Amino acid sequence: MTIKPARTRFAPSPTGHLHLGGARTALYAYLLAKKTGGQFILRIEDTDIKRTVPGSEQEIMDGLRWLGLQYDEGPDIGGKFGPYRQTDRRELYQAHAKALVDSGHAYPCFCTAERLDKVRQEQMKRKENTHYDGTCRALAPDEAAKRIANGEPYTIRFKVPHDGATVAHDRLRGDITTENKQLNDQVILKTDGLPTYHLAAMVDDHEMQVTHVIRGSEWLGTFPLHVNIVRAFGWEEPVWAHLSIFLKPSGKGKMSKRDAPDAMKDGYSVFIKDMQDLGFTPEGVLNWCALMGWGVAEDDVMTLDQMADRFTIDSLTPSPAAVNFQRLDHFNATHIRLFTTEDLAARIKPYFTRAGLNVDDGVLLKIVPLIRERLTTLDDCLSFGSFFFKEDVTPNPEDLIAKGLDAKQSAQIAQRVYEILAAQPEFSHERCEPPLRAYVEESGLNANQVFGILRVATTGQKVSPPLFESMEIVGREKCLARIKTAIDILEKM
Repeated sequence: MTIKPARTRFAPSPTGHLHLGGARTALYAYLLAKKTGGQFILRIEDTDIKRTVPGSEQEIMDGLRWLGLQYDEGPDIGGKFGPYRQTDRRELYQAHAKALVDSGHAYPCFCTAERLDKVRQEQMKRKENTHYDGTCRALAPDEAAKRIANGEPYTIRFKVPHDGATVAHDRLRGDITTENKQLNDQVILKTDGLPTYHLAAMVDDHEMQVTHVIRGSEWLGTFPLHVNIVRAFGWEEPVWAHLSIFLKPSGKGKMSKRDAPDAMKDGYSVFIKDMQDLGFTPEGVLNWCALMGWGVAEDDVMTLDQMADRFTIDSLTPSPAAVNFQRLDHFNATHIRLFTTEDLAARIKPYFTRAGLNVDDGVLLKIVPLIRERLTTLDDCLSFGSFFFKEDVTPNPEDLIAKGLDAKQSAQIAQRVYEILAAQPEFSHERCEPPLRAYVEESGLNANQVFGILRVATTGQKVSPPLFESMEIVGREKCLARIKTAIDILEKM
């Protein structure tokens, strides 16, 4: 069976950071387009001028590219269905709003904000659901035209049907039936001539020939309105798919952007830029969020290409998904293990350089195999590998004292280790480890005592990559100098 190429879109508002929910929506839209040989579009829905945040649009584009979700059409690359910012399409929406008024599916509304607020307050006192009371719906077209000609400010509202029910089909949830008496005459064109989402998104999806609208579940409440707008124009409906909601890690309550500060305390975030800064990889983030709402095994490790090969819209599920940051750690660490040595070296180098370390690329390639298995996030490289690029280290004096021994005894052990290592003709792990293990046997000490002192002395830390391999990379001169410093520290204690 031939699958028709899908045209999908990701249509964020530039009102803040690109977050986990947006990234997942973009991912599924991207996967469907790639799976079917179609196109993935980025459209910026910036008609809410008051809430627009400077720099947000660029952050969205940068975030998508960091994730590897390259769009085929968008505001910065163009396309034959542009422009791709809604503020650049104002006249198009005005023409469509007028067409709805002319066909009797919409009407001008002259109600002031003060009047609408008064109506809402009265409805709330009567414990009614707040809604527009239809005052201007009953205005004769001639009277409305006169008031417009006199310069009276107005909006345009969509005239929802009052009788019967609206049946809207969601690909994940089936038919959703809403009694029309529950619907509200929403504003579709504001007094400033800019549209609301309800009109702009429907017009753009039609004009840009979008075949599948994949979006968040927050739009389910206005889904019947959007379907009615599309039908009022007589357009073919796209395939609608409203994704599952994210639950907090506890599984209780919806996860939101307001939970970001709490997540950051634990080294996590719901914002893509934060995830990047925290050392997460695009592969790990995508694999993690893809499986929250996709009915495949939750341990499946997949690259973006492998996801595109396997993806089908019918494999998505509307069931709520708890945000499990430990699963993010798992997928991130797993993908780090899959990177080539050269790739991983290139990814962790910026963390060393930002820490003020002078990175030798040859040394970096040598340490990657030693630290790879220890990394959960890319910035973990600092904990395990900074000492390789330092001239000297500053160990905690207390850490240099072996368990069960005092400072004097530990100094004596460090001195003997120094002598053994200095006598080796070749400073490789194959040559250095055997004589030191022989010393452990002869001395009656245990390996943890001897090698613990040596580890802290040469690396400056109690936990490190494999000790002897690390010493070989650090080199004879630095290692011996560091051990000598440790001896001095112990003798002064």
